Order: sequence, then structure tokens, then C-alpha cells
Amino acid sequence: MSDAPWLTIIGLGEDGPDGLCAASLAALNTAEIVMGPARHVALLPPLEADVRIWPVPFADGLRDLMALRGRPVVALASGDPFWFGAGAVLARGLEPGEWRAFPGRSTFSLVAARMGWGLEATRCFGLHAAPLSRLRPALAPRQRMIVLVRDGAAVPQLAGYLRETGFGATGMTVFEAVGGPRETRKELRADAPPGATAFTHPVCVALEVAGDGAVLPCATGRDDAWFAHDGQITKRLVRAATLSTLAPRPFEHLWDIGGGSGSIGIEWLLSDPTVEATAIEADATRAARIAENAARLGVDRLAVVTGAAPDALAGVQRPDVVFVGGGLDAALLGWLEARLAPGTRLVANAVTLETVSLLVASHARLGGQLTRLAVSEAAPIGPKRGWKAGFPIVQWSTVL
Repeated sequence: MSDAPWLTIIGLGEDGPDGLCAASLAALNTAEIVMGPARHVALLPPLEADVRIWPVPFADGLRDLMALRGRPVVALASGDPFWFGAGAVLARGLEPGEWRAFPGRSTFSLVAARMGWGLEATRCFGLHAAPLSRLRPALAPRQRMIVLVRDGAAVPQLAGYLRETGFGATGMTVFEAVGGPRETRKELRADAPPGATAFTHPVCVALEVAGDGAVLPCATGRDDAWFAHDGQITKRLVRAATLSTLAPRPFEHLWDIGGGSGSIGIEWLLSDPTVEATAIEADATRAARIAENAARLGVDRLAVVTGAAPDALAGVQRPDVVFVGGGLDAALLGWLEARLAPGTRLVANAVTLETVSLLVASHARLGGQLTRLAVSEAAPIGPKRGWKAGFPIVQWSTVL
């Protein structure tokens, strides 16, 4: 053990030590201290080590673990600790030579094998401590999902959420203690849920989505009806063009200044799970509505700052891309130019003549691309129809 890293992370399944590899068993038998949740500790045979229950909250256990640095320690986690598990958190801040990991069989792999589903075509969610609305972007007929939930009471809550969104016909296969001797399986539908105490932890649910609920499109420029708003919204076609100009890339962070309904920041976040966004909105009612829209559409990771730019931008994580949907003036533009890192992309939309003039002058001074977007829709003219034009949008994009 002296040549091994001080921390060994072991993924323990419901079959306990029977599912462990020889290296995992050796690490357990030579450890000085073993830490893990009570459920995992109960699966272990008697050990020479000092066995400790991981405390609640989880962060307290991290503090205790770091205090043991340098001593031979085993930390227990569920299945594959690096797939919706604690592995990445346990290894964070440690040097590569300080830790090693022996993952077990993931619940996702076990359930896919039970269902006969190709895992590469199945959406996987870990919702132990996350809202059910994280499922919303993926809800569509024929979609298969494997969902880890907090406990047995979360199963009827999940069924209720599926009914509320119009997918009550979804088939639900509920697994308890999958992979162990207590494993059970029960088939039901979301519109015929079990009682609140029908299942016990650990629980996983396989879903075959069915129903006539609204499906969130994959492309940008979702219908305006997806967003609650008071009229302050970047409309669908302009939003699609704006997202194209913003061009989100993995791991980028967006500032959406003057968030309105939050539609730009929300669609940005829907583009990729690695991107981040902060919406800045001066009106408190609108700011609250932005957060509600984001949560309902499954991107509750949207950060919302209530306040007027640029004062509200102090201390906010630096962006890779900035969008100003309205209210850009010379003072705000000067602040952005002075403080944003070189290479930051800036996109601004304008309707009023005053702001359009600023964009025209800024384009002449800083370059970039200046575009005029004009959208017309068919509307009644007496007994016939004609084109009704909306306010043209001038869009300026540049790299600072």
C-alpha cells in the first residue's frame, strides 16, 4: 500500500464486495480508514480498517477526508463514481498521483442491459438533487431515458411531472437496488402511478416517452409561447438569427444584458450542456420571470442578476460572448470596451433610431458586421391579406 496513492475511490454496487475486482478488495483490506454512506458500509464484510460513515451534508465529509490526506483511505461511492457520482468531486483539487479509482458497474449500464436498450441512444439523467424539469428538453415520443431519482417518493412525483407535461402515456420501468440480491422491477404508466411509499431507495426509472405533450424543438428560434413574457422578448425569427450570430461554442459563458424574458440566455443554454449564461435584468419582476422560464425549460443553471448594467456586472463571471438586446448606450459600450478581455464577442440588437445610430458609428469605428433584419407576416387587410411589417432590427456584431 505504501506505493499506492493515499486515496482510493471504489464504486460499490448493490451486490457489495461480490462485484469488486481484486484490486478493489486489496485496497479495502489494506486501508487504514474506509469512508462511505451508511448504505454502502452496510454491504461490507468486517474490515481491519477504521470504518466511518460519510456525514451529512456531503461537504462535511470532504473536509474530513482532506484532513486524512497522506493516510491510506478508501472512499466508497455508488457504481461508477464518475457518471453522475461523487468521483469528480472527490478527486477535485488532488494531484494525479494522490488518488486512484476502481469504478463498478454503473446503474445506467445495468438498466440498459435489463431493458435491451442501446445505451448510446438512451438519455441518462442523474436527478438525485436536481429538479425534474431537467428532463423537459428531452421529452418527446419514442425517447428512451434512464433516470436516477432521489428516493421512492420521487417515482410518483416523476409520474406527475410527465402527466403535467402531456406525457402521461409514458411507460415507466422502476428498478430497486438494481444489480443486487434485493433487485426488483415493476412496470407501470405515468398516468397510473403507484402510491408515494411503493418504492425504497436506491431507485432508478427507465422511461419510454409517449403522449401528445408539446415537444421542445431542437433548433434555435423556439416559438415565443415557450417563454412567459410581458412583451419584452426577442421574437422567434430574430432570436434564431441572433443565436446564429452569437454562435455558442462548448464551455463558453454568455452575458445576456437586458434579459427581458430570458429567451436568448435560455436558448444559448439549450445548445450544449457545457455552456453557461448570466442574464442581467434591471426589472425585478422580469428577472424573476427569467428564472422561472429557465427552470421550466430545464436550464435552471441560468444565473440571473437583478440590476442595471454596467453596475450590476461587478463580480459577475467574465464572459466569452456578450449580447445586448436593448438599452445599449455609449456609456455601457465604453464600459464593455474598457473591461472585457480581448477576443470577447459582442452582439447588439437595436430598434430605436438613437441606438441604431450608435451601432452604425460603432461599426465604423470598431468594424465587425452590421445587419438589418426586417420580418413581415401575413395579416388581414379587410377581406384580403397583406404583409404586416414589424420594426426592423439592426444587429451589430464584432470581436473586441
